[in-house]
Amino acid sequence: MSEWLVLSIAMASACAVVLIIVVLNNRRVGDDDDPSETPDVIEYMTMMIGVVYAIVLGLAIAGVWEGRSAAQESVRIEAQALHEVQARASVYPAEVRDRIRADVDAYVRHVVDDEWKVMSERNTLTERGTELLAKVRADVTDYEPKTDHEGQAYQPLVDQVAAADDARSSRGQNAGATMPGVVWFGLIIGALVTVGLIFTLQIRRTFRELLLAGLFSALIAFLLFLIWDFDAPFGRGISATAEPFLDTFPGISG
Repeated sequence: MSEWLVLSIAMASACAVVLIIVVLNNRRVGDDDDPSETPDVIEYMTMMIGVVYAIVLGLAIAGVWEGRSAAQESVRIEAQALHEVQARASVYPAEVRDRIRADVDAYVRHVVDDEWKVMSERNTLTERGTELLAKVRADVTDYEPKTDHEGQAYQPLVDQVAAADDARSSRGQNAGATMPGVVWFGLIIGALVTVGLIFTLQIRRTFRELLLAGLFSALIAFLLFLIWDFDAPFGRGISATAEPFLDTFPGISG
């Protein structure tokens, strides 16, 4: 059973239960009942729906912002790990050290110049980037230390390459949108219901009331746009950047 079918059944069941209870309750009302003595619940329901929707919006914004922060942190970890590989390779012979550093530079240059654009457009990593990082790993792991000093640096180098690979995988997982479709359905329907309830409060055509209604609707639209913009950490305006690579490797062009 799909989640959409479960959602439809749950919503229809909730509405049916409420309507049945209201109908049965109205049948029990006597002829001497005075509706004027019953408090008007329209304003209360409007307020509660607005409060619940505000909580949902806040949680959604917090979730997508956390995802963006995690994506940016994975970029920082990857850049720092590769920088450590270059720095720790200084104990190796010049030929090995230069090869490791050149391959790291080639990988970072590809990420900044090519892979970043692919992530923003296709929400995926490139095979070329995977090959270049595998070459860096081979440079580190295939070398057999000749001295104790080189032996002490070997395992930390391997660990830093593994950290860069793990951060790269995390970057790839965060490349696409993270907000499920059912959540977007709830956010959009909630916005329509919340804004629609404005018309139950007998709004007149005074400038003040029309201004408040317009500002409220614009605020809802802005918050939904903010969620949509944060939902793709590498693909839209307020997105994670390649600054950690550019800061750590200043010789690489962006």
